[in-house]
Amino acid sequence: MGRTVHGKSNAKIILIGDHSVVYGQPAIALPLPSVTTNVTIRETATGQRLNSRYFDGPISRLGQNLAGVAKLINTLLTRFDGQQTPFEMTITSDLPAERGMGSSAAVAVAITRALYAFFERPLNRDLLLADAEIAEKITHGNPSGIDAATVSSNVPIWFVPHRETTQIPFALQGYLVIADSGIKGQTGKAVAAVARRQTTMPTETNQQIQTLGQLSVAARAALAKPDLRQLGQIISDAQQQLQGLGVSSRELDHLTQVATANGALGAKLTGGGMGGCLIALCPDRSTTQRVQQSLVDAGATATWIEAFNLEEDPQ
Repeated sequence: MGRTVHGKSNAKIILIGDHSVVYGQPAIALPLPSVTTNVTIRETATGQRLNSRYFDGPISRLGQNLAGVAKLINTLLTRFDGQQTPFEMTITSDLPAERGMGSSAAVAVAITRALYAFFERPLNRDLLLADAEIAEKITHGNPSGIDAATVSSNVPIWFVPHRETTQIPFALQGYLVIADSGIKGQTGKAVAAVARRQTTMPTETNQQIQTLGQLSVAARAALAKPDLRQLGQIISDAQQQLQGLGVSSRELDHLTQVATANGALGAKLTGGGMGGCLIALCPDRSTTQRVQQSLVDAGATATWIEAFNLEEDPQ
């Protein structure tokens, strides 16, 4: 068996700032290190092959659905003079697609880390994010960069569009339950709905967007204090604003109510909304387990638990 190297990344969720970030307000994205994407590259005798849940075969035959991955791999192989170097790349991921958890960015980051390791080249954070963007530009057109910044981090990301992407202090002790509503998120539809609402109801909509921005500022302070209960209230307040903007759904509303009724300090949708996932903040493990089970009983199709015990990672 030939030499084997690994690259790893994690999932992410938007803790707060969903939709308001589109209008220039700050957002906080949270990495989920327990939900991972892993890329393994193994030396082989011939060929360059990719194994994944979406494609198994020669890298040269990657289809349009993986055009971003193909562009990233080929760009790095050209940079490293590795077009003829034989290897087998295997991608495994815990992240569900189209649930607002950063699955495409996680793949791009893990591939980048693995290829740099395989060709024994130095990699810093700025270079990592720049290279991951090669794939993200093809996959998403005009990515904000928040996904790649977060799936490659072990601490929260403070994001202000076109101004700031910064790792921020994090001192909370607690748990987060992430639950999949079972309905595919509809980010494009939700963003368009808010834009229409801003046109027809500008005063009310702009106030809701501004309030969500203020809640992001308050959440940053609660993360640093730390103040778990205050953060829970901020999260629930954000859900009320998102409901007002029309981007929640009957299923998400029900699941957030179930979570708080079973002891969560706060709960809200995360990401584009109109489906996708929700998050519920819990103070201890027993409450977390009760909330998780209650969400499953109420119809959540998958759940994840993240403990707040993150430590800063320089890369």
